[in-house]
Amino acid sequence: ICAGMLKEFLVRYVILGHSERRQYQLEGDPLIAKKAAAALAASLKPIVCVGEKLEDRETGKTELVVETQVRGSLAGLTKAQMEETVIAYEPVWAIGTGKTATTQQAQDVHAFIRRVLAQMFDDATARRVRIQYGGSVKPSNARELMSQPDVDGALVGGASLTVRDFADIVKNSI
Repeated sequence: ICAGMLKEFLVRYVILGHSERRQYQLEGDPLIAKKAAAALAASLKPIVCVGEKLEDRETGKTELVVETQVRGSLAGLTKAQMEETVIAYEPVWAIGTGKTATTQQAQDVHAFIRRVLAQMFDDATARRVRIQYGGSVKPSNARELMSQPDVDGALVGGASLTVRDFADIVKNSI
């Protein structure tokens, strides 16, 4: 799929770096950075996914993995381009497993991502970037997750396939 095809269907956002693409298509940070630049050049807003596997979390490597992905996947973007980019923190260990990061775990990683963005760009840019949480968002946890200061929204996966669940997530997020 190319950007022109997406634009033809009035698509405004494109998800890049999803864990399944990283795992099964072996997409790495340099390719994701190229795709983000191409999306922005086509006036599409990239949603760049980052997140650690369970073994990374258990061995204390969450920040190392997430920082590497953030820096690599956003390499070469200007401040203005970064402000048009969304980041989705998706702990791989919480996708489709029914496990969810605690509210504090999600907030801690989101705040860490914002600090990395401040180092890469500046504080003002880091504050303007939307950082979403995307690890098993459900009606039962949406309100608490969305109440965190650095969680700016949700990238909803499986729960979006059930109308009632998705509607409840939206209702619980406001």
